[in-house]
Amino acid sequence: MRHSRLWLVIALATVFSLFFFLDLQQYLSLAWLRSQHEMLLGLRATHPTAMLAGYFLVYVVATALSVPGAVVLSLAGGAIFGTLVGSVVVSFASSLGATLAFLCARYLLRDAVMARHGNRLARMNEGLAREGAFHLLSLRLVPLFPFFMINLLCGLTAMPARSFYWVSQVGMLPATVVIVHAGTELAAIEAVADIFSPSLLATLTLIGLLPLLAARALSWLRARRAWGAWREQRPARFDRNLIVIGAGAAGLVASYLAAALKAKVTLVEREHMGGECLNYGCVPSKALIHTSRLVHDMRQAPRLGLGSVRTEFDFANVMAHVHDVIRAISPHDSRERYEALGVECIAGRARLLTPWEVEITETNGVTRTLRTRSIVLATGSEPVVPEIPGLAGMQPLTSESLWNLTRLPERLLVLGGGPMGCELAQCFARLGSQVVLLERGSRLLPREDADAAALVAEALAQDGVTVLTAHQALECASRESRKVLVAESPEALIEIAFDEILCALGRRARTTDTGLDTLGIDAGDVIETDDFLATRYPNIFVAGDAAGPWRLTPVAAHQASYATLNALFGDLRKSRPDYRVLPRTLFTDPEIASVGHTEESARAAGMAYEVTLYPLADLDRAITEGDTRGFVKVLTPPGRDRLLGVTIVGRHAGEMLGEFTLAMRHGLGLRKLLSTLHAYPTFSEAAKHAAGAWQRAHAPQGLLRWLERYHTWRRGR
Repeated sequence: MRHSRLWLVIALATVFSLFFFLDLQQYLSLAWLRSQHEMLLGLRATHPTAMLAGYFLVYVVATALSVPGAVVLSLAGGAIFGTLVGSVVVSFASSLGATLAFLCARYLLRDAVMARHGNRLARMNEGLAREGAFHLLSLRLVPLFPFFMINLLCGLTAMPARSFYWVSQVGMLPATVVIVHAGTELAAIEAVADIFSPSLLATLTLIGLLPLLAARALSWLRARRAWGAWREQRPARFDRNLIVIGAGAAGLVASYLAAALKAKVTLVEREHMGGECLNYGCVPSKALIHTSRLVHDMRQAPRLGLGSVRTEFDFANVMAHVHDVIRAISPHDSRERYEALGVECIAGRARLLTPWEVEITETNGVTRTLRTRSIVLATGSEPVVPEIPGLAGMQPLTSESLWNLTRLPERLLVLGGGPMGCELAQCFARLGSQVVLLERGSRLLPREDADAAALVAEALAQDGVTVLTAHQALECASRESRKVLVAESPEALIEIAFDEILCALGRRARTTDTGLDTLGIDAGDVIETDDFLATRYPNIFVAGDAAGPWRLTPVAAHQASYATLNALFGDLRKSRPDYRVLPRTLFTDPEIASVGHTEESARAAGMAYEVTLYPLADLDRAITEGDTRGFVKVLTPPGRDRLLGVTIVGRHAGEMLGEFTLAMRHGLGLRKLLSTLHAYPTFSEAAKHAAGAWQRAHAPQGLLRWLERYHTWRRGR
């Protein structure tokens, strides 16, 4: 730390310490103000200029040092100088003091905080960049945090000091005037009956209502600012309360919730009810995974004391079974079911014309336009197909076209070592394909902890998958009627022959022909939203894969609930979705299931944590089933049993995760899990044993030594 900063820290610490050591806070209390009111009025009468300057200086210093008593000082301004003069003095003194606190935080703390928590400040800076000074204005008018915290936190951002000052001056003025006037009213109390005077009661009521009135005013200003030139096209009346575009996991939840809350809602879907999850994702992939796992287990029969089992099957029948599963589940997401729940379902394409008008082209060619107060975009996502030379001519498979296969590929090349690539590579290898999995990164599953990803990579290799990491695909070509991919590794160029190539390189928001470009709504891999899932327009929300960043069915449903409630009741209250306890499962064999932080994410966030590891090789149920691969990894704060995150690797990991998810959601620590009875022998016992491992590591050794001495003494009697 530079000498100037050091001396400033010493000076501030000295002044702050003297404030409490000399008990100066007594002079910033209502009791002292009441007892000295007549004396202060006398000083104002005899020395008005000096009194005003002294009061101004005290207010500036108190605000700059963030000492308690700002409200009392504001009341004192009204009691001594009256509403008009007091409001002017307090307004300028509070803004100047706040700016000094802002500058001190920037000068003393910003570099250190940026080095440790730069990622968090980056999000704050992004919010300021998106909304500018309006963001600070909203904090000043609707104080969700104490003003001194706002002063210090803003000093750590990139906001210019000039902007901070004038926004503070404007934003704090309404509350300043009301509180100063309350001081004037309180100073006039001479008898108990004066407490119930209409003017004082009205002032106190206004203090309570001010945040609500300010919130409504800000909402109105933000909406006018967002709608811009579209304001003139806002309809006077609406046909619907809500239009939901897309009938996947998010769209179905959004439309159902709106109907349950008695809103008039229309759901528009251009293709299949149920969206990607039912038709191309979760349902068909898990059906195929189950079949391939059964084939694998039959081949492993000799390990369990059985004779060899022949596994003969027709791949066309396997895919027919997958489609049977889709048909069996589809009634849950059907048009008939949702219409019975009160949702108007329309098959067709929806396109936004204005922030309130949606043009719907039905499958029969009829086009109509509906006016709606709010819109939820649940358009889902589509597979990413990279621009590799020659790839398009190879008719690459994606997660959507894969399910049309009727012949098992002899040689399958999978591009992408993420969740989908690993799951499908293992499936097809177990069914008999020669599978090569190509990943340009240094390892598979980069979002998972390295030890968990390593177990999956080992399992893939054992199932016959050739895993090539650190390989970059360059081009596709034909070599003597063979399809090949040319890839570059750190050592050399290689050619990989294949019959089918599957692109498993992630997904991006589906936005084609939705009208987002007309409205200027930013969309790339996801559609840009704020913390409340609203786009740049406060009545248009996004949920599910289109919103990102986690493309998971439970997240889609979670977001849809918040988007719908904000769309219907956002004028009264808006809520942010809570992603802190987010369960997720990779359905390879072994599975990887996690909730909360992984080791790598905790490390990236700068969190202090300790790891408790319980190997499934010690779990009786895993031993009885002949598959002991994997572990339970629990992250906790040092010395505490509160859960920060859990990662489970093994068969049935997704099923074992539920108990940890419940514990995290409701604040139950490992001691609570340890004291819970579990059926034996079950996989759920892994939670108890992991908690027991933590308990043993934190056993009070000193107390145990005394217990040992006690028992020794007891034996000698």
